[in-house]
Amino acid sequence: MELRHLEHFVAVAREGSFTRAAARLHLVQSTLSVSIRSLERELGGRLFERTTRQVELTDAGRALLPEAHTALGAVDAARDAVAAVQNGVRGTVRLGIMQSLTLIDLATTLSRYHRELPHVEIIPSTSPGGSAELVSQVLAGDLDLAFAALPGHYPGGVTVHRLASEPLMLACLEDHAFASRPVVPLADLDGERFVDVPIGWGTRASVDRLFAQTGLRREITVEVTDIPTVVNLVRAGFGCAFVSTSLISGSRTDSLAVRPVHPAPLFEVSLVTASGRRPSAAARAFIDLVLATHADRESAPDRYDTL
Repeated sequence: MELRHLEHFVAVAREGSFTRAAARLHLVQSTLSVSIRSLERELGGRLFERTTRQVELTDAGRALLPEAHTALGAVDAARDAVAAVQNGVRGTVRLGIMQSLTLIDLATTLSRYHRELPHVEIIPSTSPGGSAELVSQVLAGDLDLAFAALPGHYPGGVTVHRLASEPLMLACLEDHAFASRPVVPLADLDGERFVDVPIGWGTRASVDRLFAQTGLRREITVEVTDIPTVVNLVRAGFGCAFVSTSLISGSRTDSLAVRPVHPAPLFEVSLVTASGRRPSAAARAFIDLVLATHADRESAPDRYDTL
């Protein structure tokens, strides 16, 4: 079995398309198709169901995918080991970053990492799907690791290192009834109108989980994908919002009241890696630096093994 066949298989599985996978690999589509057919012949089964509109993994393909990731990861680790001895750590680290990440001093961390390992390229990326999509990309192998905030919502197959957390606060207009209270009971928010970020974002997941646990409901009037707009819509009277004080530190909060809630949903930032995939030397060095700088030393990493 040739490694390039496995690489081609993973690319098609990731893209769900021979055309997109060929473009990503800089191959002509016919060459990619021949490679996949060779792998299917060698393994004795079809790996993809091909239609005119899409390409989907067969049961055999789904069984092969994690093993292919493991095999390719082992090869990368072997290359890293040799490179570390001969030339120092090299390579790339594909890093998922939440669109609002203020509890972690990422800029200082990246700067220190670059000074210590100048031959490693960090490739950061965000996702419109928020933390949930970033974690999915870690599981799929599209990202080496990611900063995410999904307390209690992580899928199987990931290891979660908790880094920092803070309670979410209630933002409302200054003349709202809640503004006169030093602490707002969560039960009093039942049926209230809210502005929020989309499902999949960390703060949204924390709030939705707490409301579900307590049997409360709320009406989401508007969903937007950035915190300053959330604040502006609250100011415009579209409803209240749960906000992190670190996330709104750069936003205008005049004409608004920000009050604690009891019990409060928690905004918790973690570093997420794939449990079943060995990180490269470059990724391992980044993980070690983040944990040495930011890790919550009161807790051990959580491993979610059930897929």
